[in-house]
Amino acid sequence: QVQLVESGGGLVQPGGSLRLSCTSSGLTLEYYDIGWSRQAPGKEREGIACITTNYRSTYFADSVKGRFTVSSDKSKNPVYLQMNNLKPEDTAVYYCAPPPLDGLVCKADYDLWGQGTQVTVSS
Repeated sequence: QVQLVESGGGLVQPGGSLRLSCTSSGLTLEYYDIGWSRQAPGKEREGIACITTNYRSTYFADSVKGRFTVSSDKSKNPVYLQMNNLKPEDTAVYYCAPPPLDGLVCKADYDLWGQGTQVTVSS
């Protein structure tokens, strides 16, 4: 069964950091550009980041630029989303997902989503 699994979410205070992981079974991540999205309560899903297969390019939405990074080793399994200086508005379910804005920086060559991991930023 092909699936993506996110982990690493939790409760963190404003200004804190979390690192999310995306692991795959059945999908060789190193062959794909990988994306991250999130969905906050009552809001539409937002594509926030991606990294290309050759690691040369990344994309970050303005809402997370300068605070979030995407990284991985050569196997690209897992792919990490490092989140620093977290804000209450970052509270959301985070998904390993097809890259946002297909073709702008990354290509969305798969249509597979993980189950999501909850991130709550609160004092």
